[in-house]
Amino acid sequence: MIPGNRMLMVILLCQVLLGGSNHASLIPETGKKKVAEIQGQAGGRRSGQSHELLRDFEATLLQMFGLRKRPQPSKGVVVPAYMRDLYRLQSAEEEEDVQEISLEYPERPTSRANTVRSFHHEEHLENISGSAENSSIRFIFNLSSIPDNEVISSAELRLYREQIAHGPNWEEGFHRINVYEVMKPVASKDGHMINRLLDTRLIHHNVTQWESFDVSPAIMRWTHEKHINHGLAIEVIHLNQTKTHQGKHVRISRSLLPQEDAEWSQSRPLLITFSHDGKGHALTRRIKRSPKQQRSRKKNKNCRRHSLYVDFSDVGWNDWIVAPPGYQAFYCHGDCPFPLADHLNSTNHAIVQTLVNSVNSSIPKACCVPTELSAISMLYLDEYDKVVLKNYQEMVVEGCGCR
Repeated sequence: MIPGNRMLMVILLCQVLLGGSNHASLIPETGKKKVAEIQGQAGGRRSGQSHELLRDFEATLLQMFGLRKRPQPSKGVVVPAYMRDLYRLQSAEEEEDVQEISLEYPERPTSRANTVRSFHHEEHLENISGSAENSSIRFIFNLSSIPDNEVISSAELRLYREQIAHGPNWEEGFHRINVYEVMKPVASKDGHMINRLLDTRLIHHNVTQWESFDVSPAIMRWTHEKHINHGLAIEVIHLNQTKTHQGKHVRISRSLLPQEDAEWSQSRPLLITFSHDGKGHALTRRIKRSPKQQRSRKKNKNCRRHSLYVDFSDVGWNDWIVAPPGYQAFYCHGDCPFPLADHLNSTNHAIVQTLVNSVNSSIPKACCVPTELSAISMLYLDEYDKVVLKNYQEMVVEGCGCR
């Protein structure tokens, strides 16, 4: 059985076990009588068997999602706005909302990745140094949650900066941001860490926006080559500015500027990794498609696609799956009668099998199965409270046929 079909069968099994009207959204109308029969036959055995099967059900889905255990998100966990916007662009969730997003979709990084992960630095390990003219801060990002089977293709550090109001020499006001990989955290004889420059940018201070810096070489050394992760150092050098403007517009540390926790949680530095686990296709920005129009065949029992909405709240997963709240998976059901019509999208083997069945009933008919499947994107919190955007293949039935 193909992975997409297996997942739908497991979901249906879970709903049979759960029972009750609260879970009816995952059970197709044609199966409700069968559900009642199974529940009636289960009797007193239902409680123990249900618990065991539900546990197996959850383990199977978590394995499919690449998770070792069910995430239990902390109350204070924050989902960066960047990840929400990237999901909306990736999934074409709502065209009107997408038009309001100022984020430019990262075509090149996503072209080789099916997974995007975000990381905030460990604030308790933050090391601040520098002078009145510049600020230099060392960040430690814990990347241990990245699975060994994921290959990182690129990574970027995103820093938020605010526009500086008009002041002395405003038109000549620039600042330079340097991002380094810390090679040796122990200070050298001159009192400085040994760093390697990764990226630099000269920026005019008249714009409020996020700045992105390429830190791919460092992240690849830490993950692929297993070098010791000594962190990143960010240096902000102020040019032609008065002391009143220094260190107050580039949000690289909570201590540099008193601010509300809610504001800091969305403006603090953010490390983004783009990776691929070798399963399925890379992320691609989707265009919202109109739903397929199907001919009304209420009395037609032949093989066709039926509605099956998977609601993550029905299985208690809405606390760690950020988006979508659910999705239309569909399923295939119906007869494959002799002779097989062209619209049943049959293979030559299915035609032969059906022909033989017409003269020998011991040979089963061809089965109604998915012939075309598509992917969905999911934004979720993993077991380490890290925010992940991932492309999952074969999740939606696009076409059915007799095989």
